[in-house]
Amino acid sequence: MTDIPTETNGHRPEWPFDLTPIPEQGGPVDNDPRADVVNVAEVAEVVSLDTARERRHPYPPTPAAPEQDPRVLQGEVIRVDLPGGVDRDWRAELEEKNRTRRPVVPLWLRSRTEAIETLTWAGQYGAYVAGYQLSRTPLYAGRLAARSPRGLARLIYGMVRWTFDLEGEPVRLTAVQKADPEAYLKLSRQRDSRVRLRVWVTGTALVTLLIASLIVASAPTAAQWSALAVALAVLGIIGRPADRPLIDRAVIPTRVEKLTSDIVVRALTVLGVSGLNAKADVSFVAPITRDGPGWRADVDLPYGVTVTDVMDKRERLASALRRPLGCIWPEGDSSIHEGRLILWVGDKDLSKTIVKSPFEKAGSHDVFKGIPFGNDPRGRLVTVPLIQHNILIGSLPGQGKTASVRELAAGIVLDPTTEPWFHELKGTGDLDPYEKVCHRYVSGIEDAAIGYAADSLALLRKEVMRRSAALKALPPDLCPDKRVTRQIADKRSLGLHPLVCIIDECQNLFAHAQYGAKAGEDAEFIIKLGRALGVVLILATQRPDKDSLPTGISANVSIRFCLRVAGQIENDMILGTSAYKNGIRATVFVPEADAGTGYLVGATPMPKVVKAAYLDTPATQRIADRAHVLRVAVGVLSGHAAGEQPEATAPAYDLLADIAAVLAAGEAKIWNEVVVDRLAELRPEVYGLWAEQEGSAKTAQLTGALKPYGIKSGQVWGTPAGGGKGANRIGIVRDDILSAITERDGKKGSGAGS
Repeated sequence: MTDIPTETNGHRPEWPFDLTPIPEQGGPVDNDPRADVVNVAEVAEVVSLDTARERRHPYPPTPAAPEQDPRVLQGEVIRVDLPGGVDRDWRAELEEKNRTRRPVVPLWLRSRTEAIETLTWAGQYGAYVAGYQLSRTPLYAGRLAARSPRGLARLIYGMVRWTFDLEGEPVRLTAVQKADPEAYLKLSRQRDSRVRLRVWVTGTALVTLLIASLIVASAPTAAQWSALAVALAVLGIIGRPADRPLIDRAVIPTRVEKLTSDIVVRALTVLGVSGLNAKADVSFVAPITRDGPGWRADVDLPYGVTVTDVMDKRERLASALRRPLGCIWPEGDSSIHEGRLILWVGDKDLSKTIVKSPFEKAGSHDVFKGIPFGNDPRGRLVTVPLIQHNILIGSLPGQGKTASVRELAAGIVLDPTTEPWFHELKGTGDLDPYEKVCHRYVSGIEDAAIGYAADSLALLRKEVMRRSAALKALPPDLCPDKRVTRQIADKRSLGLHPLVCIIDECQNLFAHAQYGAKAGEDAEFIIKLGRALGVVLILATQRPDKDSLPTGISANVSIRFCLRVAGQIENDMILGTSAYKNGIRATVFVPEADAGTGYLVGATPMPKVVKAAYLDTPATQRIADRAHVLRVAVGVLSGHAAGEQPEATAPAYDLLADIAAVLAAGEAKIWNEVVVDRLAELRPEVYGLWAEQEGSAKTAQLTGALKPYGIKSGQVWGTPAGGGKGANRIGIVRDDILSAITERDGKKGSGAGS
């Protein structure tokens, strides 16, 4: 039996449940929740409550588990919330309101470009409508004249019916048919009084019209024609058919339906998303408003439903909204919560728009301000930062990848302080217009072109190391953050100006049997260290897989642009791990129709759908011509553009062959540090920097260099060269090196034979 509650700290306790008498036949019933209840008779015998407790519980009772609580067993709901209202922090609420407050000035007026575009569109629309209607004035006059006889007949007929109260005739006939003399006499008297008044009104109007006609007849000819025109116009308007309007529409009315809350809720609840049905709680956190060329709705989805759930059903959402797929762009705002949906419904299909490049009319550009890249679905310009970033672009063939590269290249060449190194490894000459301004340039798919691009990466690696030392030597007042700025770039003598290397179709380089492994290692080195030194890599590929795009590269680029890809693996290779899971899916784009449209990640706070600006070959040629004139005027043409021979590259070497050469015949396993020292003796100009590293850094140099070949380092037993105690250290196995050489040479042979 449970204890009778006692007073604690001056508060009277509440009974946990009612104490009712237990059946008389001998104590508690088995499994009765009241089995631990004090018998009423027993309570009456005790002197105090404490004595009663001690009789049943010699030790302090322990709280019962929730599933054993008698109140739970009896089906009683136990309240766990604290009594009273929820404490509210008015300062936190005010801060949240200030953060989410709506702008006083409309969004389209806050952007000078968008405001000019909107006002220009309104002016053009008004001027067009006015011109259209003025040009059809003779047609409208002819229609009025043709309809005037019908209008005159309608006018006379209407006046007669009104004057003699003919509209009441059916009611009076009904009274006659019902043989209701009282009603008929009442209606007749009413008609007589109406007719007497209306006859005078009609007669006065006719006399006035006759007098006006006589006056007009004696007036000048111009007044007569004007009066006739007015009369015909009035009669023509009266005689117009209901199904044939007088004035034609200058613009065919759009069938875009205004977005309302009912339409949004209807569309969301038919998607088949669990938790999102007709009874779901869908709330709007702000009024649905115009946002650019479309409508914006900010929606809080029901509890447990995420924005990704809706984005997965984008095609069904477009069907529910009765709009083309290219008009529907749902996105989330994770800064609020995962259920905040921002639904934007455009007036025009994004796939049918062509984004013009601002560089078509630009005389120059500053890459430190970013590069205008394209428009988002709302028509807003999106700028991609370049300095301190590296860019990766990927897609299936024919989806606008090269056009995206052209747009970035246009901004690069129009900045005379930037040194362009362009490599087009498809061999179609898409970047040929820029050849005249490039320090290094190649176009081709043959081994010579691939080797040239590999040499460029080797040179860039050396350049990164040179710049690192040069930047370190700069005084703190000139370079406080140890990174290249516009002020530093303008000092050409420092050699720290922006250097941008573009490699289009980079999979042809990284998957190459001879150059791929070393090129991948160099590119990863440049991406990791060159960011703050003004060295930028822009890589574009149509085959984003682990063989064609080393993971060390794809994992370290900061800006990614992914157009249409085939599946989740390719999507995440370009956009980053878990991008597909988080709803950033470039698989939603329609092949060819959405060419140039992709997901841009890293350039803006949130991933954004962007349609890249399009530059055709003539426009690209005009931009290159302006860039060439600009660079000649400043005197910065160099390298390939100045007719110079290619720079000497690092000595060609074969890492696997060099390792095999320094291994003794009886050495089955050997430490990495020993191999690095021997390689430095063999080729100091190549491996000397590796040997200068200390401790694990020296070991890591060889471990990283062997990764592209599939060779893993591990613990191996060995002894120091001068003798001493043996130990386990990171090392390699000789057979792994020989197997990799055999496999590689076999691939070369099969490729040559085919």
